[in-house]
Amino acid sequence: MRLLKIVCSIFTFFSLFLGASYASDYPNKPVTILAPVAPGGGLDLIARTVAERLTKSLGQNFLVDNQSGGGGIIASQKAARAAPDGYTLMLSYVGTHGTNPAVRKIPYDAVKDFSPIAMVGGTPNVLVVYSGLPVKNLKEFIQYSKDNSSKMSYGSAGPGTLTHLSMEQLKQQANFESTHVPYRGIAPAFIDTIAGQTLSMMPGLAAAMPHIKTGKVRPIAVTGPKRHPLIPDVPTFKELGLEGFDGVQWYGVSGPANLPLAIITLLNSEINKAIQNPELKERLSGEAIQTMPMTPEQFGQYIKDDIARWSKIAKSRNIQID
Repeated sequence: MRLLKIVCSIFTFFSLFLGASYASDYPNKPVTILAPVAPGGGLDLIARTVAERLTKSLGQNFLVDNQSGGGGIIASQKAARAAPDGYTLMLSYVGTHGTNPAVRKIPYDAVKDFSPIAMVGGTPNVLVVYSGLPVKNLKEFIQYSKDNSSKMSYGSAGPGTLTHLSMEQLKQQANFESTHVPYRGIAPAFIDTIAGQTLSMMPGLAAAMPHIKTGKVRPIAVTGPKRHPLIPDVPTFKELGLEGFDGVQWYGVSGPANLPLAIITLLNSEINKAIQNPELKERLSGEAIQTMPMTPEQFGQYIKDDIARWSKIAKSRNIQID
């Protein structure tokens, strides 16, 4: 047993030494950041912002490769199968590393197949209602939903998405019924809520802000630990007595499993420096994204906790997407 421990210690030492040596000139060629969406939109913006900052700070090109399809599965598979050399990274987010593992049989392990590098930030979800609905706050919304259960419906960006699971979480905790109406994306879901065809939604704040500003939907409550500066008058669910609504639409950077520690440490340091820059914070605030600097270990634990959170909701609500 003692001999085995000595051998393992020697192996670990040389692995770290070789990893550090290998990473000493990293990056010495262009790095690809896979974005699991088509060009345009908030997630793509974050990928390009991260790429731009790393290009400037590390003196090598970081290029965004948009790999949309399968709800992020295509990009996730490609990232998981890439060589663990730091030259293929991924803009992971709540869909690929939070809700998908909770509701789908996916061809990758969101924890074991990846090296968490850095959290970038997140935007909360906000409960909004059709402007013609006669409710002004969460208490009134819940009571109205209970009194009109046969009429209640809510839209989502699709089955198994955060906009679906977060609303099911609310239904479960507040004990009311509302029919789920899934759409192919959040934009068409908004069209019907604005028109009163569906009566509520739980979209990301970035997508909701234009409609909140024009009064086309009414914000009721927001997820997360504290109120958001863009809607300071809207209380959190926690303030209103509902615990556990801490989930946000988060975005981070991951690499394939077994990425050298020296590379992870370097990238984490540079990304954390970037997202604490006031100018970049201001840029991300345009997408209602608040930066969330973390160590790689903290980010990895965050992913595990998020999967556990949504797996619990999916199981209790019998949500499984084929």
